Amino acid sequence: MGEIEIIEAALFAAGRAVSLEMLVKITGKSRKTVLKAIEGLIESYAERKSGLEILDLGGRYVMQVNPDYSELVQGVAPGELSAPKLRTLSMIAYHQPLLQTSLVEMRGGGVYEHIRELIERGFVDSRPEGRTRVLSTTPLFADYFGLKQNDPVAIKEKILGLLKDQVGQSNIESWVGKKTVAVSPMYESLMEMCGIKDYLVLNPYSPSGEEITRLLEVEVLIITAGYLETVRQYCDGEILEVHSTTFEDLREAVAAVAEELAAEVNPEKVEESLRLLKEEREKYISAALLVGQKVKPATDMISRIVNDMNIGFSSDGVLIAPDYGTSKNGGKIGEGAEILVPTHRNVEGGLLERVCSKYDAVLEGLKRIEETESNTQI
Repeated sequence: MGEIEIIEAALFAAGRAVSLEMLVKITGKSRKTVLKAIEGLIESYAERKSGLEILDLGGRYVMQVNPDYSELVQGVAPGELSAPKLRTLSMIAYHQPLLQTSLVEMRGGGVYEHIRELIERGFVDSRPEGRTRVLSTTPLFADYFGLKQNDPVAIKEKILGLLKDQVGQSNIESWVGKKTVAVSPMYESLMEMCGIKDYLVLNPYSPSGEEITRLLEVEVLIITAGYLETVRQYCDGEILEVHSTTFEDLREAVAAVAEELAAEVNPEKVEESLRLLKEEREKYISAALLVGQKVKPATDMISRIVNDMNIGFSSDGVLIAPDYGTSKNGGKIGEGAEILVPTHRNVEGGLLERVCSKYDAVLEGLKRIEETESNTQI
């Protein structure tokens, strides 16, 4: 076996950069002979315009897919990093040495899983510092991006160069801290309430083929609480579950989004939305004071609505139920209910309008019953 064939086989099998010293050891040849063989291989691959290429990284050599073919084979390449994890890796590289706590503040709690995989893949080094850890890139990261050395300055220049054509020089700093956000259609109005303008609208519960591909790139996904297990199979990023039944739910949802997406929200819009939600809730509480009827909620959802308006409960009160009629198990809910509250699937409009429609149904229903009883007595 000749040294050229041995070197070619070693580079192919390694899947990463191999040092000159290692190739000398594998071939059993002199340093001069191995260098000459490598130069011949590099020339040979370049001349025949192969789908592969061999790069000299300064004393280390790597065989990789020719950039002209990388997009074509992306679908069959093993072990590719998802877009959220690649963004996390880029941020570590850009800001290194970076405290893990700082990264979590910028990217959210879902980044812990990213860090674990990046360390396992050998792209990131983690060392303890106080109660947190310091993150930095490894020589393997340099190989991944075709750099000759794992130098933070060189890495930052490389990332800046890659971004200039995509986002423009003036937007690079914001891009590095920016998150790809997606919401299910029902939560578009939540984005408006938080002043977020750049987001995707996807169906994460039963996505189409194109939506599945786009979900893989999402870094923060906002969904209805209770669907985490269904959605996790499609999304690798942070999943924020929110409730939207009551005014308090909406307030908590706005606050949670503002905390998770601090760099994307408009603080003034958030403050305005929280104030509006408080005012609307107080209107309904005031209106409920005029209602003397007590109620019997058929579900927890109804309990939370009437409790939010400070309406009294009673075992023989007015039975109130949601309008969907049956539970997930097929059982009947609220049979014989005197008031039916519209659920999200039967109401149009934004989140605020949907909540108001529920509260209106309760108050109007109770007023109607009181008027009927009053007329009967007369």
